[in-house]
Formats: sequence, structure tokens, C-alpha cells
Amino acid sequence: MTACLRVACLNIWNKSGPWPARLQRIRADVAALTPDILGLQEVLRLQEGEAAITADRCQATEIAAGHGYHTAFAAAADYGGGLMFGNALLSRFEILSERRFQLPGKESGETRSLLYAALSTPHGELPVFVTHLNWKLHHGSVRLAQVRFIVDTIFELCPVDESKLPPILMGDFNAEPDSDEIRYLRGLATVEGKSAYFADAWRYAGDGTPGYTFDRKNPFAALAHEPPRRIDYIFTRGPDRKFRGEPLRTRLAFCEEADGVYPSDHFGLVTDLAVEARDT
Repeated sequence: MTACLRVACLNIWNKSGPWPARLQRIRADVAALTPDILGLQEVLRLQEGEAAITADRCQATEIAAGHGYHTAFAAAADYGGGLMFGNALLSRFEILSERRFQLPGKESGETRSLLYAALSTPHGELPVFVTHLNWKLHHGSVRLAQVRFIVDTIFELCPVDESKLPPILMGDFNAEPDSDEIRYLRGLATVEGKSAYFADAWRYAGDGTPGYTFDRKNPFAALAHEPPRRIDYIFTRGPDRKFRGEPLRTRLAFCEEADGVYPSDHFGLVTDLAVEARDT
């Protein structure tokens, strides 16, 4: 049986809606899914000087509490008073290093970030990137600039090197699969003489459905009055020549309600990625 890592991703919708009830739903799904790595977006974190980041100061640590995860965080916006909004990573593996990058586009009125973490897994070092792009429907040009920055950053930090596992990129891209920004990532578009290729885990190993992650059947998403679409992704730069990084099974996650409460306004994703070298 091929050795795999389970990778999941969810936009947690900050503390909107009934957060205490939603937190219980998210934690229950984490316990059921048992992801090795979980990328989170719209995470609120209270940073007060040198005070330790405890569970009550960060939504990521609230979710992680008792589940045995290491955590990393990259702020995207500063709301004042020490309150930060950004991306987070939960990892069962030691975090060797982490960095934060500000994405282009702050002139649009939104500030976005890219979280990078290098993880020490039993199968080798694993670079992981978590992001959240501009949300407005007419900001495709901004998102394209953000995606190009992300791709350049990944190749700068992680040149193609089979001594490491293929990098993972995940998050809320606020863009549909046929948008320019996602087509660029999937190797279907060339921009200013540049192209790239990242494997879309849903296209590789989804269940054949559209895989909508923002869906009006979720009453929290219905509040936006937007059409259902797939805007959340897990990508790998691969598979490599040893077929490591190949998505073997991908499905929606954090998508079931209990007592009328969904975990978030987004549905999440979970995929099993091959991390063992294979000949076929």
C-alpha cells in the first residue's frame, strides 16, 4: 500500500455566525478526518506584546487544542489592538521554519499573505504554502498577480530538488477553475512568457462532481447571494519523477451540518497524497 499524507484545507470564516457551535463542528471533523496537515484561512489571532499565544488568543490553536498539532501563522491584515487576520497551518510534524510574505494588491483595499512552512516528515522535508487571495468578483487581475507572485516564491524557496517532497499549495483562491489565475497554476495559460504546472487535487482524484466549496445549499454561504462554485484548492507541484505528491483520493470535507450548524460558510477539502517513491 502506498504511503500517504492526509492534507486538508478550510476557510473557517473568522468568528462570523455562531462561532462556539461552529468551533465544535470543526473540531469534531478534525477528529474524524485526522489530517496530518490542515491549512486554515480567515484565522483571527490576538497578539498582545510578548504574551504567549494560548488557545483563547488564536482560532488556530483553539481548533488544534488536544489534537497534537504544531501551529504556524501568517498575518494578512492588522485590525488594531493586537488583533490579526490571516492564514494558519496545523501540522503533526515538526515545523522546521516558517515565513510570511505579503501578496501584491494592497492598493485594491485588501491585504493578503502567503504562509510558508518547512515540515520534517518521516518521508522527507515537506514545503507547505497556505494562502487566501482577494475576494471581490472583479479582482481577477489582482488574483492573477498574486498567483504569479506565489509561483515565483515557491520556485525561489523550493527549486526542483528530489531530496525534498513536492511543495503543497492550498487555500481559498476566490477563483473558479476556468479563471485565468487558476488556469495559470494548472499549466493551461501562459502569462508574459511564463508558465507553471501544479496538480489540482480535485481534478486528479475528485469524485467527478463539480466539487463546489462555496455552495448556496449551505445557509451561511447563501447569505452572500453568489452562485455555487469551486474556489478552494489543494495543489502540489508534481507529481515528481518518483510519483511523490500524486493526489490519490480527494473529497469535500467540513461539509455536513449538525443541529442546523455547518462548520463554516465554505466547505473544505481533504486529499491523500502519495509520499513514497514508486516505479509505477
